[in-house]
Amino acid sequence: MRSFLGRDILSLKDFERNEFERVFEVCDELAPIAKNRRNTDLLAHKTLLTAFYQPSTRTRMSTEAAMHRLGGHVLGFSDAKMTRAGDFYQESMKDTIHMLEFYADVIAMRHYQQGAPAEAAQWSSVPVINCGDGWGEHPTQVLTDLYTIKGELGTLDGLTYLLVGDMRMRTMHSILYALSQFDAKAYVVGPPEMSLLPEFKEELDALNVVYEEAASTADVISECDVIYMEPVVQADYTQSRVERGEVGLTPEAYQVTRTLMREKAKRSSIILHSLPRMDELPLDVDATRHQRYWVEAFNGVVLRMALLSLVTGAME
Repeated sequence: MRSFLGRDILSLKDFERNEFERVFEVCDELAPIAKNRRNTDLLAHKTLLTAFYQPSTRTRMSTEAAMHRLGGHVLGFSDAKMTRAGDFYQESMKDTIHMLEFYADVIAMRHYQQGAPAEAAQWSSVPVINCGDGWGEHPTQVLTDLYTIKGELGTLDGLTYLLVGDMRMRTMHSILYALSQFDAKAYVVGPPEMSLLPEFKEELDALNVVYEEAASTADVISECDVIYMEPVVQADYTQSRVERGEVGLTPEAYQVTRTLMREKAKRSSIILHSLPRMDELPLDVDATRHQRYWVEAFNGVVLRMALLSLVTGAME
């Protein structure tokens, strides 16, 4: 297994099975700290810099919370327009990262341009963690999701996944890459205009990912152990910020409702959603036994604690 020390976390395409397993082992070791709302001094002499060129609630705050739980320091920006990297000067990625690398021991970046964190990693002498890059990937979110599934169902093998939403989204890319390492099948459900792109399908086929496209959630939900959701009413991920105007309603084919779960879903199935949500997942589903998105939210801190500990060398 490759060492995590000094390693950039940019994509799940190149993650091996034993690397997933090691991350989850470290999660288990560190989870009691977050569960007991304690802080430790594991990273007391380290600093995290969060460079967020796109809005974020859960990812940025859970990453910062993770560093605080580990006793480290945090600085950064949540709006690039308040910096010279995003104002009139539009500073180049090279210049920005060459500057930021002197301020911290690890950089967590979200960007509206696909591949921006990977470009940043070329210029950085400290690890870069991809916290979402345009329509590219979102490895920290999907690692969180997989850790949640493993904790709730006891395994990542032998499961059938229902992926519902916009298949262009970075979370959908990352989870399908990740499933190449496990004995799993995925049903993919989304509007035709938001379907898997041909070049991405070629990648999935090359990785031997077992997946099948379906027309609606109702057609396949009875076979599925994990219902993994994202909105189909979606902002443009290639923009730094999108103001909300008129929004449409989610077609029934891409909704997961309380009635659908009661009438067609497995009793043991769980629902994950990285949030925020629109009308694809009504609020009354929260009270069902299937809901795991609040567990998922807590696990986001634990997972990021594990990654920060690994890439800085505090955990081997």
